[in-house]
Amino acid sequence: MLSYVIRRILATIPVMLIVALFVFSLLYLAPGDPAAVIAGDQASVADIARIRASLGLDRPFLVRFGSWLWHVLHGDLGTSIFTNLPVTHMIAQSIQPTFSLMVLTLILSVVVGVPLGVIAAARQGSWIDRSVMLMAVFGFSTPVFVIGYLLAYLFGLELNWLPVQGFTPITQGFWPFLRSLILPSVALGMIYIALIARITRATMLEVLSQDYVRTARAKGVGERSILLLHALKNAAVPVVTVIGLGVGLLIGGAVVTETVFAIPGLGRLTTDAILRRDYPVIQGVVLLFSLTYVLVNLIVDLLYTVFDPRIRY
Repeated sequence: MLSYVIRRILATIPVMLIVALFVFSLLYLAPGDPAAVIAGDQASVADIARIRASLGLDRPFLVRFGSWLWHVLHGDLGTSIFTNLPVTHMIAQSIQPTFSLMVLTLILSVVVGVPLGVIAAARQGSWIDRSVMLMAVFGFSTPVFVIGYLLAYLFGLELNWLPVQGFTPITQGFWPFLRSLILPSVALGMIYIALIARITRATMLEVLSQDYVRTARAKGVGERSILLLHALKNAAVPVVTVIGLGVGLLIGGAVVTETVFAIPGLGRLTTDAILRRDYPVIQGVVLLFSLTYVLVNLIVDLLYTVFDPRIRY
């Protein structure tokens, strides 16, 4: 196991190098001269030249990439063009709302999605099964911002139960912290819940048709024990895989969700940076998201051995 972990960690190095190369190239893949775009329409030739020099655009590409990568390895993601603040400082200020939103959404999605999939599989063909699948289709096909605006209007404006914008740090109390994240988490988690429920149902139906399940029923094992101890455990590997891959949905959805609910997190920071073409901030946030996704998938691979002892590395 230890050797596998070491190999997987080493395997992430070339992946992150490719990601870093792509992230760095964002500045140069944008149409037009980045320096002219940043300077604006009223800038003079001298202003554009100054910006080109500050961005290092007057040097060869590989030299710029090597210098940028060296600074990244030392924890320096550059300086924002517009705020003149270090990118690491801006990310540190915005990471708590995004991390809290993603963790709460992940917990909510697993706690709701897995039981829904198990119940739908256990009641295949019933109105419960059809209702769960209808909910899954609705959740998977409705954009996050539409769900967000509907929830904000109903529970925030009409019923006045929950706040519709902003973020309350956990240091100001757990309940105010939780109240500020309930609506964004539900909006962001709908598509994730739908995905987990559908995969859980499909995998459970496949497992429930196996011979050892029929043997357990013939021996008089209770249906609850069959579902939870036999079927769900053997269906866990595909479900865990989907949960890990779904982190990408959380990352992408966080950008939209934080904009809808005015949460000052990394998603909002990314949106503002894109609108202002603040390339160092965009590069830093995308690099952080990519590293998070790679690490989550590494954890998912390691969890396979927990749910399926037949898997050995």
